[in-house]
Amino acid sequence: MKNDNMLRVGILGCGAISQAAHFESCIKAENIELYAMCDQAEDLLKRMAEIYPCEKTYTDYDRMLNDENIDAVIIGIADQFHVECAKKALKAGKHVFVEKPLGVSIEECEELKKIVHESGLVLQIGNMKRFDGGIQYAKKFIENEIGEVTTLKAWYCDSTGRYQMCDNVMPVIYTSKKIKRPAGNPKADREKYYLLGHGSHLFDTAKFLVGNPLNVQTKFIKKENMYSWLIACEFENEIIANLDLTIAVRMDWHEGFNIYGTKGSVTGKTYNPWFFKSSEVECWNESTGLVTRPFEPDGHFYRRQLESFADVILKNAPMTGADVDDGILTLRALKATYDSVRMGGKKIWLKDAGGSL
Repeated sequence: MKNDNMLRVGILGCGAISQAAHFESCIKAENIELYAMCDQAEDLLKRMAEIYPCEKTYTDYDRMLNDENIDAVIIGIADQFHVECAKKALKAGKHVFVEKPLGVSIEECEELKKIVHESGLVLQIGNMKRFDGGIQYAKKFIENEIGEVTTLKAWYCDSTGRYQMCDNVMPVIYTSKKIKRPAGNPKADREKYYLLGHGSHLFDTAKFLVGNPLNVQTKFIKKENMYSWLIACEFENEIIANLDLTIAVRMDWHEGFNIYGTKGSVTGKTYNPWFFKSSEVECWNESTGLVTRPFEPDGHFYRRQLESFADVILKNAPMTGADVDDGILTLRALKATYDSVRMGGKKIWLKDAGGSL
């Protein structure tokens, strides 16, 4: 049921992520109204407006930003356009929800950060795993019961069977020859493409659970069409970590984490997001002698993240999603990972990372 007070949003981009996540999430969210959508591909825009009715459609982004009825924009387009379009929205007085990663260059994201702070508006990044009920339960246990964390092991391993599984459970994705594409082909360099697309989830989830990474040392191997990074990290509070990013394993989707503390431990198994199934988490408390597991039936992370975004704006609720600082730190971690490979596995401090992926 919809609330009386709702955030009116306009969605930029009618491509895959908007079709698979954001349109439906806006319609299902209790505090959001899908007011407008925008895409330069008129045929795709018309089809989406027929499936997901809204008040206005635009083929020009600037015109949508000039609509005074729109409170916020959801940016669901190619990574290379994220920062440019977020800047425009903020300067037009709109709150921003932008898909991950925040951008492709650390410098452009630092410029965006200045605009966010000057505007006083909300910017949230689409790291939806923060709204996985199992992961949220693990975070509370870590904060209150695990004691001092010593070690994190986390993995994000896409599967060769993922595309077949996704085709079975996702809606039919429509496209158009007229959609706007970035210059060149970002998918041509798979190493960078996979780091941005998948590594951003791995690092943000780790940061959400145990705090900020400080440095990385990376070993990388590619055989045939398989890419694998093993990343040794040091986090704040003297936490050590091993992160495994592999695209793609010859098995089921393989994602999760183990976290060890002085008074307990946490294990988590995370599913392919399109199954809308919360992570299976077990929390081991040495003091009580109990092992607890949450029951989290609501696995619609995409809707939940937008509802949280709206609550920050409408109710001044605490920000629990990834903000601009989180986005910059994740991009620094990804660039440091990439640079560590280029430099033979050298330890790279995130504060020293710069440039673009």
